[in-house]
Amino acid sequence: MDSELRQSQRPSDANPSRAAQPRPHICILGGGFGGLYTAVYLQKFRATRRDRVKITLIDRDQQFLFTPLLYELITHELQTWEIAPFYQQLLAHTSVQFCQDSVQGVNLQARRVDLEQGQSLSYDYLVVATGSQTRYVDIPGLKEYGLPFRTLVDAERLKLRLHELELRSQPKTSILIIGAGPSGVELACKLADQLGRRAQITLADRGSQILEPFSDSLRRAASRALTRRGVEVLLQTSAEQIEANRTQLKTGDRQFWYPADLLLWTAGTQLRPWVGYSPISQSEQGQFLTRPTLQLQGHPEVFVVGDVATVQSRRGGPAPNTAQAAYQAADRVAENLNAAITGKKLKPFHYAHLGDMLTLGIGSAVVDSSLGLTLTGKLAAIARRGVYTFRLPTWRHRLKVVRHLLRSGLRQIWRWRR
Repeated sequence: MDSELRQSQRPSDANPSRAAQPRPHICILGGGFGGLYTAVYLQKFRATRRDRVKITLIDRDQQFLFTPLLYELITHELQTWEIAPFYQQLLAHTSVQFCQDSVQGVNLQARRVDLEQGQSLSYDYLVVATGSQTRYVDIPGLKEYGLPFRTLVDAERLKLRLHELELRSQPKTSILIIGAGPSGVELACKLADQLGRRAQITLADRGSQILEPFSDSLRRAASRALTRRGVEVLLQTSAEQIEANRTQLKTGDRQFWYPADLLLWTAGTQLRPWVGYSPISQSEQGQFLTRPTLQLQGHPEVFVVGDVATVQSRRGGPAPNTAQAAYQAADRVAENLNAAITGKKLKPFHYAHLGDMLTLGIGSAVVDSSLGLTLTGKLAAIARRGVYTFRLPTWRHRLKVVRHLLRSGLRQIWRWRR
């Protein structure tokens, strides 16, 4: 493997632009947790600093999104700049160049990335971190009337829709959330606290329990939170058809129309498709088959990180498609890129599960650690906020968020004392 990688590092005589390139070029596709954090972690190594290696990060959006805190935008607990900083600001003091564009295609043989705006970039190393997107199923009316909740645009659309519903003369708004995974549960709790008695919130799922892949203690905490907030939970229930103000649900052999002024779709994601000109080996789930070092099989100069990579946990099973798994893998990819450039041995990656955290309303959460300790309520909310603040991409942005939090706290104390 090492000899194959060293051979892959040699400039191609057939590509004069690469042969003349004075520094190795690392091209990163996707600015989510996998891609951005790989770029940030590369700054730790002398061999990948500004004067030694060229690094380009490509993403179609101009802002990074810290998705675990997206719910706090709906309740105004956080501002957009805190969880969605601009890439240019995040990378201003690094060796990373940001390119806002979409990838048209990847030529693995020529080591070239073609962008939709016409530019082409040659690379020595490629990091594929294209991630996931909302998964839509074939339900009539879903794309017309269902609102996803995954991106910054989704959050802004939801806030606008909630504002429109509040302007109506109707005393209570009916909100139906399809999908009782973490996104659905967190969104239901936040909306219940934000809207109070002005809304009836229902959470529906095809499964037999909420948060199916999670621990019993976390599920119990979430179930109690939903009950306290008056959220109705419909299990073993699927959506069959969606209209503007109602949704046809199916439970067993029974079908019925359920009133819903707003339908939120949180029933899963799907991997973004491979954009290469030639096919690659993929799993049944569409993930790219990789070596333990996260190198793409057959192309050791290509590293895969995040949801699209086949990653094993230390316990032997597949790693989850979560931010936690992505930024752990990003750290190892950055280390292996540094090793490849300096001629050192690459290391395998195994995901280590550190626990799960969910927000369960305004100022409330559950933290379920890998050590078996479960915290709930305000203390869990403080712990969750602290961990996620520490996980923000750069120290500069973390300090900016912490300073804002401290100033806001001092202003509240001053108003209280007066």
